[in-house]
Amino acid sequence: MKSILLILTLLFAVEPFQIIEATIKKADYRIVPLPKSIEVDTAHVFVLQADMTIAYDAGNAEVERIAQFTHQWAEETTGLHLTLTPNRKKAAVRFSLDGQGGEEAYEIIVDKKGILLKATTPIGLFRAAQTLRKALPIVKEQGAGSKEHVNAQEVQFPYVHIQDEPRFPYRGVLLDCGRHFFTVEFIKQFLDAMALHGCNQFHWHLTEDQGWRFEVKSLPRLAMEGSVREQTVIGPNSGIYDGVRYGGYYTQEDCREIVRYAQERYINVIPEIDLPGHMQGALHVFPNLGCTGGPYPVRTYWGVSKEVLCAGNPETMDFLKTVLGELCDVFPSKYIHIGGDECPKDRWRKCPKCQAKIKELGITDEGKHNKEDQLQTWVNHEIERFLNERGRDLIGWDEILAGGLTDGSIVMSWRGTKGGIAAARQGHRVIMSPNVYAYIDHPQLKDVAKQPRTTGGYIVSCSKVYSFEPVVPDSLTAEEQQCIMGVQANLWTEHVAYPEHAFYQLLPRLAAMCEVQWCSPGQKDFDDFKVRLPRMERLYDSLGLKYCHQVE
Repeated sequence: MKSILLILTLLFAVEPFQIIEATIKKADYRIVPLPKSIEVDTAHVFVLQADMTIAYDAGNAEVERIAQFTHQWAEETTGLHLTLTPNRKKAAVRFSLDGQGGEEAYEIIVDKKGILLKATTPIGLFRAAQTLRKALPIVKEQGAGSKEHVNAQEVQFPYVHIQDEPRFPYRGVLLDCGRHFFTVEFIKQFLDAMALHGCNQFHWHLTEDQGWRFEVKSLPRLAMEGSVREQTVIGPNSGIYDGVRYGGYYTQEDCREIVRYAQERYINVIPEIDLPGHMQGALHVFPNLGCTGGPYPVRTYWGVSKEVLCAGNPETMDFLKTVLGELCDVFPSKYIHIGGDECPKDRWRKCPKCQAKIKELGITDEGKHNKEDQLQTWVNHEIERFLNERGRDLIGWDEILAGGLTDGSIVMSWRGTKGGIAAARQGHRVIMSPNVYAYIDHPQLKDVAKQPRTTGGYIVSCSKVYSFEPVVPDSLTAEEQQCIMGVQANLWTEHVAYPEHAFYQLLPRLAAMCEVQWCSPGQKDFDDFKVRLPRMERLYDSLGLKYCHQVE
C-alpha cells in the first residue's frame, strides 16, 4: 500500500504535460477538405516507424521539395523523424508521377508496401502530401506556450485507397493590406494556412484610399508618401482618432519573395491595383491626377471616397500603365485584378476633362448604361488591352458590369451572386465571392454581433459560409455553369489590424470555405464537418495559429 501511494504521489506531483502518453497513434483520413473517395481496409495497417525512409526522385526538384515538406510535416506533427532518401524504389513513403486525372488530381495508396502518393503533376503530389499531413495524428504540440513534447514511436495507417481532385480550379483568399499593413513574415504564415486548406489563389489587395503599398521604382514618392496616413479612426468612423502616423509598403523585392514562397506551395499571387476609385493614396502624391486638383490627404477613415482618378486626363492613363507595367514585371500571375468597385462618378459629371473625353469617344446614355459608367468601361478596356499585350487577363469586381463588359473580363461577384450570374450568361468567366457568404471580416458569432459594431453589420458564421452553393442550376444553363471558375473568401481589414485578429477572422471559416471550393455539393454535410473540424483545430494549435473556438 505504501508503494502504491508513493507512485501515485509522484505521478500527481509531475505536471500533466510530462506524463508520457501512449506512443502508438493511428492516422485518420477523414480530413478537411474531405477527399472525394476514401476506401479503407481497417483490418490491415501499415506501421510507420521512426527512421523509416521517404524516397523521392532526385532528378525532379519539385518532387524533392515536396518530399522535404512531407519530412518536415511528419516531424512537426508526430515527432517521428523519417529519413529522406533519393532514388530508392523501396521506402515507407514514395512519390510517383505516374498518376491519372487532372492537374491537381491525386491518389494515396497504403498497403503492405507502404504509403504511395500518385499524381500526374507535382501540384497533385503536393495536394496528396497535404492530405497525408492532415491524416497524421497530432501528437507533438508546437504552438506558442505549448508544453507537450510527446513523440510518437510509430503511426498506424489503415490500408486505404484515396482518390481526390478539387471541384473548382480557382480557390482564392483575399487579404487587404491597403487598410492595414501586414509584414512579409505574416503573409508567409497566411500562405501556409491557405496551402493547408487546398487554396491556390492569393488575391493581394495592395492599394487603397488609406494607403498605397506597392513600390513603383520609376515613381519613388508614390509608395514612400502614399503609404502613410497621419492617423487612423478608432472603430467604425467614430470621429475619434488614435493620433498615430501609420504606414508601410512592400518593396518589389518583398513582392518577389512572396511570389517565390507562394509558388513553392502552388499558390498564384494575384495583385490588385484598385482603379479608378479607391485611389486617394495615389492622389495624395499626384493631385494632378484628380478631377479637382486636391489637396488629397491619405484617408484616415473608412468608406467610399468621391475622390477618384480623372478619366479625362491623359496623364492618368500614363500613370496607370507605368504602375501596371512594373506590376507585371514583378508578378508573373496570369490574372491582374484592377478593382473597379465603388467608383462614384460625382467628380466626372462636373469635370470638364471627363466630359470632353465622353464627347470625344462619342459616348451617350444607353438604357441602363449611363455615360459615366461607359467612361469607366473605356478605362477598363484600355487597361485590359495593355494587360493582354503582356499575356495577362483582367479581373474586376462586379461593378465593371455597369458600363458593359470588355471582351475578356473576369467578373468577381461580391454584391451577391446576381453580377456573377449576369456575367456568366454573357459567356464571361466568373469568380463567386458574395459578401453575405464570403466576407470573413464580419462577425462569425451571434453574441459578437450584438456588441457595438467593430467588424461589420451582419453575421458570416461557419455554417453560413459552409452553406454557400456557387453554381445556381436554376439560373444558368449547363454551358453557362462552366463559366464559374471558383470561389473566394475575402478578409478586409478596416477593423483588423493585427496578425492574431486576422487569423481569428480567417479560422476556422477558411476550413468551411475550402469545402465549398473543393467538395461536390453531394459530399457536403455541416454536421459531419463539425465532427472532422477538431482535428484541424489541433493542427492550428500545433502551428500556433489563433482561431475562433466556437463554431455556429
